[in-house]
Amino acid sequence: MSDQLSRRQVRVYQLYSRTSGRHVQIQGRKVTANAEDGNRFAKLFVETDTFGSRVRIKGAETGHYLCMTRKGKLVGKPTGKSKDCIFTEIVLENNYTAFQSVKYTGWYMAFTRKGRQRKASKTQENQREVHFIKRLHKGPLPFPNEDQQKRFEFINIAPTKRAKRSWKLQTPS
Repeated sequence: MSDQLSRRQVRVYQLYSRTSGRHVQIQGRKVTANAEDGNRFAKLFVETDTFGSRVRIKGAETGHYLCMTRKGKLVGKPTGKSKDCIFTEIVLENNYTAFQSVKYTGWYMAFTRKGRQRKASKTQENQREVHFIKRLHKGPLPFPNEDQQKRFEFINIAPTKRAKRSWKLQTPS
């Protein structure tokens, strides 16, 4: 259930597969991990509705959502409203990210060395095939105000007594 106070967030990045050494791409219904850095099909919109880590992954080029079938296969679907298109984003101890299916608990998004899908029913959180790194997509910034980029403004603040005291201690006499 979505929290009424939370705002929908959309992040733009690529998912780098640890095993294939390439990026996840959604080409219509076909999902692989064979894309080079900056490939137009590798640009993904990751949408979240809640404060938790539940996300929907959408291909920017095709508009298809990454979903998991009941057989554990990853496919692209034009609408991502169903529960099989929602994943839990898990940040692991080794700083990699894993995506677990919400509908099929214990099943993870995974790819082989050749970039082909791995059957989700045979995956576990600690396997290399499940590990991904989020990387920015090459190209223009994904921000709506990129044309109005502001310069960083410095603000002068008078030092406090404590800061003055420590500053005097550090200055050579």
